[in-house]
Amino acid sequence: MKRYQVQDAPFVVPTTDGKLIEEHHGIAATGNAEISIAHMIAPPKWAEPFQTPEFDEYTYIISGKKQFIIDGETVILAAGQSIKIEKNTRVQYSNPFDAPCEYIAICKPAFDFTKVHREE
Repeated sequence: MKRYQVQDAPFVVPTTDGKLIEEHHGIAATGNAEISIAHMIAPPKWAEPFQTPEFDEYTYIISGKKQFIIDGETVILAAGQSIKIEKNTRVQYSNPFDAPCEYIAICKPAFDFTKVHREE
């Protein structure tokens, strides 16, 4: 029995906003509810609604910039920076800039659409 799992066929999450989401580990990709790891590319001028997830989310910026509005405070990260946002924190993720933003997102426990609580 192997004690490792190489992931070279991530689950590509269907989106309607131009954002690329490739989940390498997590509920959709591997059935792992403990953690999710996703590679993402947010297009220029992209934004999600505010949300209050039931999981911690770590983000590492590979290229470009990403904006976070966290409990009313605006934080902008650039390539080489990372952030941890604790569960049950109201946050909006966006890329209001003119270039794509490539990043890695890690959620613990794993990302779950039923636990994101996006505002309409």
